[in-house]
Amino acid sequence: MTFEPALPLPELRRTRSSIKWRRYPEGVLPLFVAEMDWGIAPEITAELTDVLAKGNTGYLDNPGPLAPAFADFALASWGWQVDPARVHLATDVTVGIVETLRLELPPVGGRVVITPPVYNPFYEMVGETNSEAVEVPLVEASDWSLDLAGIDAAFRSGAQAMILCHPQNPTGRVHTRESLAELARIAAEHDVLIVSDEVHAPLTHPGTEFVPFAVVAAETGARSVTVTSASKGWNLAAVKCAVAVANDAATAALLEGLPEELAARTSLLGLNANVTAFANTYWRDAARDRIVANVALLEAELAKHAPSVKLVRPNAGYLVWLDFRDTELGDDPAAVLREVGRVAFNSGPSFGSIGRGFARANLACEASTVVEAVQRIARTLAAVTANAAAASAR
Repeated sequence: MTFEPALPLPELRRTRSSIKWRRYPEGVLPLFVAEMDWGIAPEITAELTDVLAKGNTGYLDNPGPLAPAFADFALASWGWQVDPARVHLATDVTVGIVETLRLELPPVGGRVVITPPVYNPFYEMVGETNSEAVEVPLVEASDWSLDLAGIDAAFRSGAQAMILCHPQNPTGRVHTRESLAELARIAAEHDVLIVSDEVHAPLTHPGTEFVPFAVVAAETGARSVTVTSASKGWNLAAVKCAVAVANDAATAALLEGLPEELAARTSLLGLNANVTAFANTYWRDAARDRIVANVALLEAELAKHAPSVKLVRPNAGYLVWLDFRDTELGDDPAAVLREVGRVAFNSGPSFGSIGRGFARANLACEASTVVEAVQRIARTLAAVTANAAAASAR
């Protein structure tokens, strides 16, 4: 039962071949794509080694042991009673969302509510279903909460589905029970399907209540599907396995229409990794504690070295939303930081136009990396300010 620190950055770059370590040149500090610098739980390594040693590398046609494993985890974590018979496999969370929407929407011309700033592939997912994304931005003034009146209006105007990001990405905020209950009431009133992406939920920070949307949906009769995975909480994106959970009888019938190939395209290695992850929460807990410490460290370092940059304090996950609007870095500060400061964040505008002036950072790393990132931010701000002053003096 151990949680090992990350390798030094040069070693990570040498030994890893994912997007995070290959997209940008060696001198760029990568704090963008949502993966961890840490390894994986030794129990998962042992399980996957055993699976490979046995040559157990064939196809799947059902969730098998993953369904009860996830149900046990959901009950212990959130008091959510999941019917294992309603758990379906998906290659990953994005595929689970798209395939669910395909079942609900017309072949062409559907309308799906999303709430920017939001995980940017949501736009692509809606496009894959030949549908239109209906944007109802979060309300920044009330702590990046759902605009329930705006969502109600979108439902009244004919939107047939909504992708809920809960916990929210990129802000890292958890929607409150009250907000979710009202969303469920509105959805039930208009018979709109809510597809809830809850992949960051296992990393909810201590002191914050995470309420699965399914729990409040059951109280109001709303139709909903939850799509999630151990991928974020246990650093398992590459093994490709997620679950889509029907939260009521109507969506249970709907998900029976998922293509048979969806299970076959899911990794058996991923299934075993997810089962093992849900049974070994100590590793997730240790990762979460490091993330929480990194959030506090980032906030302190910014206050000391770059006070014009504001942090939207997350209460789940390792992604943070940084507000550069009081700086001179423009609408897309991530582009300037990458070119001038040699630190890579995600571009704020990619999460929707409301993201202008913001950037998203990834804190699933060692504390020294957080300190180095702030130093690069501070140097960038100083260089841009100096260049602007020199230009105005000409």
